[in-house]
Amino acid sequence: MMTEPLPPIEIQPRDLSPYRAGNTGIDYVHRFDSGRPGPHVMINALTHGNEFCGMVAATHLLDAGVRPLIGTLTVSFANVAAYASFDPAQPFESRQLVHNMNRIWSAAHLDGDEASPELVRARQMRPAVAAADHILDIHSTSRDVSPFWVYPQFQRNVAAAMALGRPSVHLVMPQGMGTGTPLTQHGAHGSASFHGVGLVVECGQHFKRSTADFAIGATLDFLAHFGLVAPRPRADAPQRRYELLQTWVVRTPGFRFTRPLVGFESFAQGELIATDGHDEIRAPCDECTVLMPARLPIVGREGVYLTRPLR
Repeated sequence: MMTEPLPPIEIQPRDLSPYRAGNTGIDYVHRFDSGRPGPHVMINALTHGNEFCGMVAATHLLDAGVRPLIGTLTVSFANVAAYASFDPAQPFESRQLVHNMNRIWSAAHLDGDEASPELVRARQMRPAVAAADHILDIHSTSRDVSPFWVYPQFQRNVAAAMALGRPSVHLVMPQGMGTGTPLTQHGAHGSASFHGVGLVVECGQHFKRSTADFAIGATLDFLAHFGLVAPRPRADAPQRRYELLQTWVVRTPGFRFTRPLVGFESFAQGELIATDGHDEIRAPCDECTVLMPARLPIVGREGVYLTRPLR
């Protein structure tokens, strides 16, 4: 497989040690109570260590002294250990140290005997995540594609993402990720009967300045939607929604796409998308749209998401 050139690093990591102490008893978790009735909203950054846009958005809130008009605001930095391992010569390696921190938020993982930096950190953060009504988890993508939402197909999530309007692209998951439990589905947030919204916002390519700018805007939009900051203009753009059909996890070192992909390419039913050893990954429907194709496929990690447009 050909090695792709590394993208420019337009966002540089910064020292997060001044944000470590917080005020919750959990490192890198900050909470601000308005003293007025209202929802508890959590803005979470750095679930993956090389997704710098969340760091920029979270530090913006803290540096600017943003305080909730109603309810409670929590601002958190998750996988700080992976973030601290960043090497500009290998900028994709600091995504995680051992576990994908966005797949381990189940009781089986958090109450189990296994140990890793990500599990230790998730166990530390567990009370803060469980306390929130609404969660925005800020992410970015290895490929340079338009920003999009990712969320379980609970009506509360659909309604919030559609009301926000920006980004205008949605990845809807009827059955979850299929490869683990994300932070936004931890505990009660994974229940259809819960009231709280849990959204992931994918803001663009990891290291682009525009991605960080989008993350700041999406964060303020989310807070404004729940009344924690002043209202902001809604983006009035046509909404495009995709339903997740299958998450393909790479099985062999021989995984190959049939052609270069960056995301949002469409395939006809039965068309060959990739091969993985002896396995063929074919489009299960017409207009099958691929999202988040792996830049460098790694055995045991997601290789591609197969979706269909929702009309």
